[in-house]
Amino acid sequence: MIAVNIAVGPRMMLQSGAWFDFLDPESSDFTIEDIAAGLSNTCRYAGQCSGFYSVAEHSLLVSEVAHEHSYAALMHDAAEAFIGDITRPLKQLLPDFKRIEARVETAIFDRFGVPNPMPKAVKAADLRVLAAEQEQIMPRETSLWAFTDGVEPAPVKVRLLTPPEAREAFLARYAELHAPSAARKHARFA
Repeated sequence: MIAVNIAVGPRMMLQSGAWFDFLDPESSDFTIEDIAAGLSNTCRYAGQCSGFYSVAEHSLLVSEVAHEHSYAALMHDAAEAFIGDITRPLKQLLPDFKRIEARVETAIFDRFGVPNPMPKAVKAADLRVLAAEQEQIMPRETSLWAFTDGVEPAPVKVRLLTPPEAREAFLARYAELHAPSAARKHARFA
């Protein structure tokens, strides 16, 4: 069996063995473990940082900063588990990608009870973590926008977790914040 096919729609096999259909993400049988696997193995900044820094670790940091919306913050980039972390400049050139991303994001948010649209506090926390990350793991000039835009870097420490460490930390945070109600909701899709 191959890991990508287009027999039904463009699909890929997830680490759980389930198929994810990009044209029908709503009926794809993905789990929180699939999301954790994808996010923990995806490097932010297209890998152009001082060490491997996963989307899962980024999500953990945003969850720590967005106190009143910790769960939404943890899940804010969940779609990247299946579509990757495309850099913002490239994403602006790909309007079809943005539509696909929105549909995948909606399917995940609906399945896991994440508010959509995302609370403004999560977007603010995401920017503050972005500024902190760029100060810590990117070339110095990268974070100058934060000062100009008045964004105070979040008081977080990028640890450069390995993919297995990031996966486990993401799943632990998920269990801490949402496991009981998520388990009931996920049971509907089993």
